[in-house]
Amino acid sequence: MAKPKIVVLGAGYAGLMTTRRLTQKLGPEEAEIVLVNKHNYHYETTWLHEVAAGTRNQNQARTMISDVINPNRVSLIYDEVVEVKKEENRVVLKNSDITYDYLVISLGFETNTFGIKGMEKNAFSITDINASRMIREHIEYQFAKYSTAAKKNDDDLTILVGGGGFTGIEFVGELAEKVPELCKKYDIDRSKARIINVEAAPRILPGFNEDLVAYAKKSLQDRGVEIREGAKISECKKSSFVIGDEGEEIKAGTIVWTGGVTGSSVLSKSGFEITKGKVTVDSDLRAPDEENIFIIGDCAWVMNKEEGRPFPPTAQAAIQHADTCSSNLKALLQNGPLEEFVFDNKGTVASLGSKDAMGTVFDDHLLYGKQASAMKKVIDNRSLFLLGGPKLVLKKGKMRLL
Repeated sequence: MAKPKIVVLGAGYAGLMTTRRLTQKLGPEEAEIVLVNKHNYHYETTWLHEVAAGTRNQNQARTMISDVINPNRVSLIYDEVVEVKKEENRVVLKNSDITYDYLVISLGFETNTFGIKGMEKNAFSITDINASRMIREHIEYQFAKYSTAAKKNDDDLTILVGGGGFTGIEFVGELAEKVPELCKKYDIDRSKARIINVEAAPRILPGFNEDLVAYAKKSLQDRGVEIREGAKISECKKSSFVIGDEGEEIKAGTIVWTGGVTGSSVLSKSGFEITKGKVTVDSDLRAPDEENIFIIGDCAWVMNKEEGRPFPPTAQAAIQHADTCSSNLKALLQNGPLEEFVFDNKGTVASLGSKDAMGTVFDDHLLYGKQASAMKKVIDNRSLFLLGGPKLVLKKGKMRLL
């Protein structure tokens, strides 16, 4: 009798951790496990803003999948997912098809521009390793071009970041460190280079404590970051944002959009019911009305029943999805009871550069400055430890805490 086949789509935090947990919870004779990913590496999504700013090498932010998943235990397929044929228990890949008995969809996010005119065409987005590397190279090119130009345009040195959420603020925090280095390298007056963050909401970092937001703003502004709150973007042109009711135009040499993400477009293409780009899953993380399909990570809305809204789609949540998902797959194979997902909020810390941060830990304890920065690095290293143990932490981790 053939072993049940579990197919995991995507090797982000949720997918890779689910695969690792399955190899720990199931014996080789209990199930065939297949992991499908577009690339042969996993990347730390929460480090991409550092790669984009040029403060971290892209190779430090990615890990070969075969270094953390045993290819003798898990079949690794490097291909692009096109569609899930639910009625046929089949996944259509770009170069082949694969059947499954149980499916885990963890395909990550795509950029959501909310229909802003020109944004998709004219702005960079921090979506993956290659996109982040392009941003870094473009920024440096603008500084190099300026330094040699006979007729200099100061707008070329302006970096315009749309979106004052988690990613946008962490990105401008890294830029506040990188831009002075670029000015020194290319012998450019620091006052010529501008970093501008534009947020449509009344304040940056929605969901954070007001004191933490005030700290973040001061830290960034003290280092030259300009923050425009309550500034709705109506259009993104090739070299500018158009904002506000009066159509103010902010020119720049580099434009980066960090204002929103949505779940993989494979979900809608495959016939799942979508709410704001994601599937609202059952409490056991299965897709509604599906006995053998789990949807986790950035593709899923997991409801907080007490508050009547979804849990935030964070990396720590994705890793916790993996624990519940793998346990429930084991339960299905062994005819045991399935468990509900329970989110254990360990807090949220946002970096403001390599030496500054702010956030909350455990019971909403507030952290600022170097203490928060050290905690952020501990959190990042913990993620590596869960994926690959101490060996991966030593190889890729952030060893200098202060």
